[in-house]
Amino acid sequence: MNPIRVLLVDDQELVRAGFSMVLDAQEDISVVGHAANGREALEAAASLRPDVVVMDIRMPEMDGVEATRALSLETDPPKVLVLTTYEIDEYIYEALRAGASGFLLKDTNLDDFVEAIRVVAGGEALLAPSVTRRLLSEFAARRRPEEPAAAPQLEELTERETEILRLVARGLSNAEIAAELVVGETTVKTHVSRVLRKLDLRDRVQAVVFAYERGVVAPGSEVPPE
Repeated sequence: MNPIRVLLVDDQELVRAGFSMVLDAQEDISVVGHAANGREALEAAASLRPDVVVMDIRMPEMDGVEATRALSLETDPPKVLVLTTYEIDEYIYEALRAGASGFLLKDTNLDDFVEAIRVVAGGEALLAPSVTRRLLSEFAARRRPEEPAAAPQLEELTERETEILRLVARGLSNAEIAAELVVGETTVKTHVSRVLRKLDLRDRVQAVVFAYERGVVAPGSEVPPE
């Protein structure tokens, strides 16, 4: 099995070196390159074709949000895992809208950091449900227009698929959705996959952003207890 190819993007050389040491010590992960800003990241990604880009947000010349947006336009874009100092940060919201598959705080412990690389490389979104709700509800409430943008794709969803989308947007896991709807978890996974395909979304994070911005759920509503 080929190792996961990782590109590290951070304007601090010491941070890049530290992450590189940790990741290169893993048998299934290989750091293929470094970049000090978003512009360098795009050049490196084009030539190195990483599986995962670990992207700092606040950098000179081109920040992580703009770089993530540019990467998402590629034919076969790498997964982007954003690094941030603050859990609730408008830059994070914009990065998720731009196509990031999740984010980590810079003070995350090393084991969780390594596992995050594996999760994102495997095609899963990395965002705790409680953080998903707080982050997107807060910033969607600030930015959502009075009339949500039209989304013809929503008409392609069945009633059950629309219900699944609402539950995903509330931050529920597949197991929690299965319990609420009294169906099997495999059935939920199938529905989620169909929702993502019909809406042309890459992962659950994108589905949550879509649901808030298209008015499928309202910021602050339908939030289950912690």
